[in-house]
Amino acid sequence: MASTKPRVYTRLKPEVKAALQDAVNRFKSQSKVADELHVSTAVISTLLNDKYPGNVELMEQRIRGQFMAETVICPVLGTLSKRICLDNQALPQAFTNPVRAALGRACKECPNRKATP
Repeated sequence: MASTKPRVYTRLKPEVKAALQDAVNRFKSQSKVADELHVSTAVISTLLNDKYPGNVELMEQRIRGQFMAETVICPVLGTLSKRICLDNQALPQAFTNPVRAALGRACKECPNRKATP
């Protein structure tokens, strides 16, 4: 029988985890925090329990942008939160919308571009 190694999860940095826990306490609900971050409640639960199997660095950026007021300078939109920047990066390019078309071009070379896992 093959032995399986226990999975090792990357943890949130302490200050980011504290900000996430503070948000849960402030909103009194993991579900409301999940809505704020545009993720599922399971993501919040697994992050708080140090068992998130996904891209922890990306989630840290979302949490910093939403709950720690970290911003970036977008070449198209100006100053905005890291979370909104990440949301815009996830949108498909749309040539029928001039802002989205500009974002599609600018995001490719932007220093704020998320790291792909």
